[in-house]
Amino acid sequence: MEIIAILTSKRVKIKIKNITMEVQGKVKMIGETQTFGSNGFRKRELVVTTEEQYPQHILVEFVQDKTDLLNSYKVGQPVKVNINLRGREWVNPQGETKYFNSVQGWRIEAVQSEGHNAPPVAPTDAFEPAANLNEEDHDDLPF
Repeated sequence: MEIIAILTSKRVKIKIKNITMEVQGKVKMIGETQTFGSNGFRKRELVVTTEEQYPQHILVEFVQDKTDLLNSYKVGQPVKVNINLRGREWVNPQGETKYFNSVQGWRIEAVQSEGHNAPPVAPTDAFEPAANLNEEDHDDLPF
C-alpha cells in the first residue's frame, strides 16, 4: 500500500493508492454478454453470494474485453473477484440530479472451499482405547 500525504494550507490531504477490493463467495449467476449502442459496448453480469453469517448477493459487472473472463466459470463455483467501485452522476429530463454506483470486476480466480484446505482427520476407530488407567497416577498437566 502506498500512502501519499499532500500538505495544503491548514489541511492534510491523504491519498491512498494500491488498495485491492475483492468479493469472495460462490457464483450464483452468470449472465449472457450484452452489447449496447453503435460502438458495441459489452457488459456481462455475475452474482457472487458471500459465505458469511448473513450472505450477500453481490452483482458484479464485467465490461468490454473483461466479459470473456467469465467463460470458464460455472454456477456454484467458489471464486474471488477483484473489483473497483464506480459512481456516476445523471441529470434526468426534469433537471433532478441522480447518482448511481456499480461494482466493476476486472479479475476473477477460482478458490478452493475452506473445507478443502483442512488436513484430513483420522477416524476415531483408528485409535486404540486407553487401557490400565489409574486415576491416582500423577501427571504434570495443569488441569
